[in-house]
Amino acid sequence: MMEKHLSSQFDAELSAISTRVLEMGGLVESQVVQAVWALANFSSDVAAQVISTEERVNQLEVEIDRDLSTIIARRQPTARDLRLLIAVSKTIGNLERVGDEAARIARTVERLVNTGVSSRLRLPVSDVTFESQLAAALLRKALDAFARLDAQQALEVIKQDNEIDAEFDGLMRKLITYMMEDPRTISASIDLVFVAKAIERVGDHAKNLAEQIIYIVKGTDVRHNPLDVVESVVR
Repeated sequence: MMEKHLSSQFDAELSAISTRVLEMGGLVESQVVQAVWALANFSSDVAAQVISTEERVNQLEVEIDRDLSTIIARRQPTARDLRLLIAVSKTIGNLERVGDEAARIARTVERLVNTGVSSRLRLPVSDVTFESQLAAALLRKALDAFARLDAQQALEVIKQDNEIDAEFDGLMRKLITYMMEDPRTISASIDLVFVAKAIERVGDHAKNLAEQIIYIVKGTDVRHNPLDVVESVVR
């Protein structure tokens, strides 16, 4: 994914960093998918697996950060390489927070299972599952764009984040209706509000990853800019 350098060792170090970022990305993507599967199936066992994976994700963040510091100190990179390393540092921070959101969902599942909600109440779990599928697909697309340093695909990720926001808004309206029609659903519905918000944040982190890819490729920080400005940078 990177240009060749005079130092083959530098190339190897950059490649190793990128590989570990993608490994971390694969782990957190799996966490999100498993967490929502646990919710849809009220599986405390799968929820526990998601929570246990969090330790490995955190460890990868620390290790990659350490390697980044070593490379910067040893190689003193400039221009595009320095942008890459800075963006990677921000990328793993976003990935670690995706893992946090997945673990938060898993803990909510454990709480719902322990209170027996699954056997008593009808809740819009399928809507939450659909929102999570959108978020997981967006995260996967952002990671693929990172692997290929594809600014155009990163732009598509930024555009598609709006779909997850729309799903979140619709789910909020549905949950409010559930709570108004049946007060017994209030506690569980509030839990689902936090789950839906966690999934919406996964989409936000995927968007953040996409912005970092554009920064690497184009050398322009597009954060907090309207979409038309981002499009002009990518073009």
